[in-house]
Amino acid sequence: MESLRTIESWPVPTAAAAVVRADGTLAGSHGPVDHRFPLASVTKPLTAYAALVAYEEGAVELDEPAGPEGSTVRHLLAHTSGLAFDEHRAMAPAGERRLYSNAGFEVLGDHITKATGIPFAEYLRQAVLEPLGMTATTVDGSPAKDGVSTVSDLVRFAAELQAPRLLDVRTVAEATAVVHPGLKGVLPGYGHQSPNDWGLGLEIRDGKSPHWTGAASSPRTFGHFGQAGTFLWVDPDARAACVALADRAFGPWAVAAWPPFTDAVLAELAERR
Repeated sequence: MESLRTIESWPVPTAAAAVVRADGTLAGSHGPVDHRFPLASVTKPLTAYAALVAYEEGAVELDEPAGPEGSTVRHLLAHTSGLAFDEHRAMAPAGERRLYSNAGFEVLGDHITKATGIPFAEYLRQAVLEPLGMTATTVDGSPAKDGVSTVSDLVRFAAELQAPRLLDVRTVAEATAVVHPGLKGVLPGYGHQSPNDWGLGLEIRDGKSPHWTGAASSPRTFGHFGQAGTFLWVDPDARAACVALADRAFGPWAVAAWPPFTDAVLAELAERR
């Protein structure tokens, strides 16, 4: 795909990108797709997927208590537990505000460890990474932000999000629908959003503006970006997903580069139909 070549103009030392269709076929890739990049918060969808496997296995329930008083596994996944961004203290009652929280995903990892008797990093490996063949991916440290992976591996995960094999399709549909609709909140790097819609560990585009996806991205688009200069989106209307990884921290360069990149990818996909 010619649109993927625009990553060469990004002001970053290294970048790689790929697009995978809903049927699992690779539409194109560019750059060192087997280079391992820190994911930052693109770790969260992997953690969420492991939590949903634990749910389907019966190890946890989405509405069982987890985290601060009144919070559940569902609240932790949807950033509505009330926990602060990077501190294990409650800032609001559960379910009242969309407070994006690394701490919430760390509590979630601990909860799954206790429920399964398996350290979270190992549970993630057994539940998600190994079955999908993501052999270059590790999450050693925080389940919120310490993942390391490659474009090649994340293409496998993006294919799974579009045509689930590890989870029931109904579970993925629930994860990609708005949880606790109507809540306001701050989307890191993009300011206050009303509403600030999220699913279970996945951000939902809806009508957010400004946003890290493109002007042509459908409202149903879901995914995540990371402060390491990384993102993964799935656009169900385009029947495709895109992964882009770079080794420069998110900043004005990404705000400027990512939306036109996504629009170019979507335009090329539409031309190929």
